[in-house]
Amino acid sequence: MEIKKQTNLRGELTVPGDKSISHRAVMFGSLAQGTTKITHFLEGADCLSTISCFRKMGIDIERNASEILVHGKGLHGLSAPSETLDVGNSGTTTRLISGILAGQSFTSELNGDASIQSRPMKRIMTPLLSMGADIVSLRGNGCAPLRITGKPLHAAHYQSPVASAQVKSCVLLAGMYADGITSVTEPVLSRNHTELMLNGFGANVQTEIHSDGSATASILPCEELYGQKILVPGDISSAAYFIAAGLLTPGSEILLKNVGINPTRDGMLRVCKAMGADITLLNASTEGEPTADLLIRTSSLHGTTVEGEIIPTLIDEIPMIAVMAAFAEGTTVIRDAQELKVKESDRIAVVTEGLKRMGTDIQPTDDGMIIHGGKPLHGAEINSYLDHRIAMSFAVAGTICDGTLTIKDGDCVKISYPEFYEDLYSLGK
Repeated sequence: MEIKKQTNLRGELTVPGDKSISHRAVMFGSLAQGTTKITHFLEGADCLSTISCFRKMGIDIERNASEILVHGKGLHGLSAPSETLDVGNSGTTTRLISGILAGQSFTSELNGDASIQSRPMKRIMTPLLSMGADIVSLRGNGCAPLRITGKPLHAAHYQSPVASAQVKSCVLLAGMYADGITSVTEPVLSRNHTELMLNGFGANVQTEIHSDGSATASILPCEELYGQKILVPGDISSAAYFIAAGLLTPGSEILLKNVGINPTRDGMLRVCKAMGADITLLNASTEGEPTADLLIRTSSLHGTTVEGEIIPTLIDEIPMIAVMAAFAEGTTVIRDAQELKVKESDRIAVVTEGLKRMGTDIQPTDDGMIIHGGKPLHGAEINSYLDHRIAMSFAVAGTICDGTLTIKDGDCVKISYPEFYEDLYSLGK
């Protein structure tokens, strides 16, 4: 992809449905009695991998232009797949579905692309094994491919070393099939879409925030889930690119409609405010998943420090925040983000490499980066390393820097946002 400088980005966008919520709606709908109707579903490759996996386990899922209909068969209605479950590039699919498969009455195998085969799965294997699950890394390296032989599961309390919604969700989903109360304590509260949605489907999940900031989610064994109507809010991780573009591009005003602003995901908005952003929330709603329209206007940004409890609420947005920091005046420090090393790429290394090529003064650290912003940046050739969030972050950089920015394998954005480039260029017309 070749990206050229733009000014005056103006218009209104509805960004794609939230990826995390789209995945979960299909999974929980498959395990529910009756039909679950999902609107504004994200038609990205990752979420389609989830649909494919459940179809292989006997679930009838209809994809229409305006909605997805999941004809669930109940908690014990899945059937043994006749082939490997292909998770594609999706860490969410891999980790969440493992918790479900651990409590089934059949054996299944999970595998995906080269990226998935290098991403750490021990973080879910450890708690599942403590519940009596039979889960094996077939290459013995703690990564996919995985073989899971369903068994009766025991309740457990897992102390997670990382605040990870995927780890927490995996354990809670296995807990639906366990013989008592299953709970997960994490250092700080990670995104809570699983807890909110499972309760909506009829499960009993409780969350307790402790005085030290840690959080425990607990689930009772589940009798039954019931089909629901799910309106998926716009994904704030996808909105992040247009928030940044609107703030950084001269003469811009962008309205983003129906964006999810769940407090466990809204760190991007808090960091933008700390950097001096002009963002107004309109039509806010707090029913179910909180949402609002976001009005973004060009702003003069300055550096800030991003660390601690806010990190889990914006981990996917850090590449975009780093690009914003490169254009902002002053120094931005990002800490406590070791998790970036085990995403679709090592995002600390890849972001640093790309921004250096554009002329940024940036140093990587073990758990983040230090960015001295405000220098004029120029076009360069950026390797996306097939990481959709890297490609989109640098595409925004390309609309602001001088010259042409080229993104190698830029079409990897289809993982989460197939119409990304189309939407970006529509604002510049």
